[in-house]
Amino acid sequence: MVDRIRVTDAAALLGVSDDTLRRWSDSGRIAIDRAGGPATVDGAELAALATQIAAESPLARMLPSDGTSSARNRVTGIVTRVVRDTVMAQVDLQAGPFRFVSLMSREAADDLHLEPGVVATASVKATTVVIEHADPKKDSR
Repeated sequence: MVDRIRVTDAAALLGVSDDTLRRWSDSGRIAIDRAGGPATVDGAELAALATQIAAESPLARMLPSDGTSSARNRVTGIVTRVVRDTVMAQVDLQAGPFRFVSLMSREAADDLHLEPGVVATASVKATTVVIEHADPKKDSR
């Protein structure tokens, strides 16, 4: 059984307002169930819309697409802070509501000209990615 997600939460997951989600419902882009309690959307339908919105995003066009990297988890954002010492640098990247922090050599940060205000892409490559259910009180399925 797929989750039903409240309109307010669904809008937050897409990074839009409740009103935008309601307008999209009125235009047929997503169905909102208004019967019996709070207005909700189908989780699978929301997932499909989220994928579509991501593909249409101008940020998606900013990602390198030359196929020279095996990393598939890439996020474009803006550098908000760079802290350098003699050997290492800490680079903070803000991508929407998400903050990525990278520790790299100072030489790499200098070569990439990383400073606050620079648009950059974080690539995440990990052997373990942990995904948690948003509501731990729900029954496991």
